[in-house]
Parts: sequence; structure tokens; C-alpha cells
Amino acid sequence: MAGGKQSPRQKMINLMYLVFLAMLAMTTSTEVLSAFGLMKEKLTESNERISKTNAAAYDNMAQKASEQEKLFGKAKEKTDSLRTKADEFYAYLEDLKSKMTAGMEDKTAYESMSKTDFLDNHFFKGGTISAEGKEFISKMDDFRNTAVDLLGERDIASVVKSRFNTSPVKNKEGLQLNWLNYHYEGFPLIASLTKLTQIQADVKATESDALSALLQGELTKAVSMTNYDAMVVFEKNAYYPGEKLSGKIVLGKNDPNLTAEKVTINGKDWPEDKIKAGQVILDGPAGGVGDRSIKGSFFFKENDSLIEIPINGGYSVIPRPNEAVISADKMNAVYRGLSNPMTISMPGVPSNKVSASAAGLRRRKGDSYTMTPGKGNEVTIRVTGTLPDGKRVSSNKKFRIKDIPPAVGAVRGQYGTVSMPKGSVGNVSVGAMLPDFLFDLKLRVSSFKIKVPGQPAIPVTGTRMSGRAKKAIAKARRGDVINIFDIKATVSGSGAPVKKVVGVGIKVSN
Repeated sequence: MAGGKQSPRQKMINLMYLVFLAMLAMTTSTEVLSAFGLMKEKLTESNERISKTNAAAYDNMAQKASEQEKLFGKAKEKTDSLRTKADEFYAYLEDLKSKMTAGMEDKTAYESMSKTDFLDNHFFKGGTISAEGKEFISKMDDFRNTAVDLLGERDIASVVKSRFNTSPVKNKEGLQLNWLNYHYEGFPLIASLTKLTQIQADVKATESDALSALLQGELTKAVSMTNYDAMVVFEKNAYYPGEKLSGKIVLGKNDPNLTAEKVTINGKDWPEDKIKAGQVILDGPAGGVGDRSIKGSFFFKENDSLIEIPINGGYSVIPRPNEAVISADKMNAVYRGLSNPMTISMPGVPSNKVSASAAGLRRRKGDSYTMTPGKGNEVTIRVTGTLPDGKRVSSNKKFRIKDIPPAVGAVRGQYGTVSMPKGSVGNVSVGAMLPDFLFDLKLRVSSFKIKVPGQPAIPVTGTRMSGRAKKAIAKARRGDVINIFDIKATVSGSGAPVKKVVGVGIKVSN
């Protein structure tokens, strides 16, 4: 309208023009309100359909998780968590919509839903966003963040961020408005109802997308070629010189999440504790010399039935050894004065057909022996075995004889220099240790000497301080290092002497 002084005629024309625009706006508004109502009905019907579809998808995920918990268990945990959030947010929106139309008898009278006062008063107060408005945004953000966290780095996560984005929005004039003001302030009731129904549709779509992405992701990993290993399979697992190889190379699936419901081998149900994720443990006796077959079936649960996968393999137990296998259980040496455990056997020959001899060697049971070497630096073990055809084979092997390594003196289980109050020194017990030694030996101390700075060395018998030693300790000062040396020790049980024991120091702390 033009500014300044206007004639009565011009004022009348202006007023008529305003009335005309208002009438036109009312006509257009009625059509728009009806269109919003029809859109809301379509969205409501769609939400009901997708709710049923999602429910079936959740049931499918639960079924797969019950069949293969390790493969689909984590995906089910994620979708269950999303389902809880989605149901809470959907119900909140439905309750808000009910409040918006609480005073209306006809919920489909869309042409009468032109007022804006409900959400204008509910979401906004005194020119700012109300507590109810902040709650609405918070629930929207919470659902979005939960869904994005569960989806991780998947592409659909960016779609979810866009669906539930509550960042400020620029209007046509380029002004930046709060998201809630931009979408809900001053809008007709039916428009806001439709927008809330659209958010509910986005919730259902997000559930559907997440179910599809998580389930498809696990299925994709399950069929990925990275789960396959190249396996060399021979008709038998042992060959003699001159024999022709007979076998093949196949691709085998190595999936640690795939666990069989049941396994039978050679007519017997395999123990459940031997059926592991992605594998079955074979740890029974190999049997006598000859070819052995392994036949049976894997049973995997799929839907309501068991799928059977046959097992057909074998191995050979071979004789014809030409050399004994001798191994020291601790290392390739034996220690003087100790009972060194050893295993002596021949491949393909029972332990009762194998004999071994050497100075200090004694058989305990089967192929288990102990070696207690005496003088010298080496010992030779001679082994003889009788083959099934009666032939005898022999083998010899030498082992080094070593003395027990130097031990270290210890107090309170510590060696080196140990700090403690002077009042505690007289009560300590002196011991000896062999740190990092292959044998777990207990050493027995029989005597030692103690030297307090400024006092003569005092010999002590046993492991405890004598009265004379305690008197010398009483004269020690703070910061003095009391040396315990010339420690004599033997191995408990055998009485084997320890040639050297390194001393231990005690630093007086106060």
C-alpha cells in the first residue's frame, strides 16, 4: 500500500483489496488443509503396513540369532536396542498427536484444523522454546544418535542423520531460525499433525533400514571369500618313498561363528564340548598301525529343520621308523643332581617294545623316564625298538651334563638390595632362589655370613639371625647396606649342593 495521506476513496479501495485477499486465502487454505489431511491418512496407513513388515523382520532376526547366536547375536542386540528406542519415540509422538486433537469430536474434519494455537502454546512460551519443546527436540536427537551409533560406518547412517536433523534452518529471506520455530510455529493444526506422522514414518523406515543393513552385513560377512581357506586333501595322510600322491586342493569355509547343532563320527555322537565355533576337535587315540577312516555328518539348524553335511576322510598310522625320537622335557641338557624328566619313544612302535639305557636313566611309566646324571660332561642314551615284523632298530643320542646354575640370596622373597627398617632386619629369614630356572626347585640355606658397616663379619648357622648378628645389626645406621654373603645352600629333597649363591644386601631405611 502507498504511504502518506490517502483519500477516502483510496482507503475504501485498499480495504476491499484486503478483504478480497483474505477471501482468496481462506479458499486456498481449505483446499490445502484437506490435502494435508489426505496426506496424513496415507502416511498412517503406510506406518501400519511397515510396522507389520518390521515385526516380521524382527522375528526373522530373532530366529536367526537363536540358530546361529555367534553369527547374528550382536546384530539382534543392536536391532533390539533400536526397537526399544523407536517404540518409545513413536509412542511419544502418538500421545502428542492425541493431545492436539483431544477437544475435537470429528478427527477427520481437516478443513476446520486451521488454528495454530496448540503447538504455539505447547512448544513456545514468551518468545522462547518451552520445556515441552526442548523435550521434543531431545527425544528426536536421542533417537537419531542411537540409530547412528548402532549403524556405525554404514552409508544408511548419513540418511538417518538427515531424516532427524534438528539443526537451525534458513528461511526464504536467508534468516537462520531454530528448527522447531521453522517447522512448527504458526502452522495450521493439520499441517503439524501431518509432519508428526511423517516423523513416525521416518522412525519406521529407519527400523526397516537398520534391520536390512545389519542382517545383510552379517550375511555378507558370512559368504565373504575371506572366510575360505585353501585346503590340501590327500586320500591318505602318509606315504612311503616311491608312492604316487593322490589328493586335491579345495576351498573350505573357516567361519568362527558357525557352530553345528550336532556332529556324528563313525556312528557316535560327538561330545558337545568338542564342537567348537567353526570346527570340531578330534583328540581321541589314533589306533594301531594301518589306514583309519573318519565318516559321519554335520547337522546345522536352518529354519525348522536340520541340514546334514556328510563327513568323509581318513588318516594312516604308519610304522617303519629308522630313528628314535628322544627329547628332554626341559631343554637339550640334563642337570647334575636333579631328576630330569625325559620322553623316549619310537614312531609306530609301542612303548613296551622300546628300551632305553644310560647311566642314571630310570623308566617311570610308558615312554616317561627320569635322568639323574653323575660325573662327566656328557651322557649317551641308547634306544632299541622292536618293529611289528620283528626287526630291531637302534639309535643313540648325547646330552650335555650341566651343574645347577648360581643361585641368588633372598630376604622376603626379594634379591639384589632390599630396603627395610632396621628393626625388621634382625627378624628376616635368609633364603636362596633360582630366578628363571627351568626347574621349580626349592633351595635350603644351611649357613651364611653377615657384614654390618664398621663391624666384623659374623658367621650364622641356619636361616635366622643369631644373637651376635642382631647386636651388630643394632649398630647399623640409616642408609647403611648390610651384606649377607657366603650363603651355603642345597636342593631340598635331593640334597644336591648349589655351587654358588650370590649375596643379598639390606639397605637400612630408618
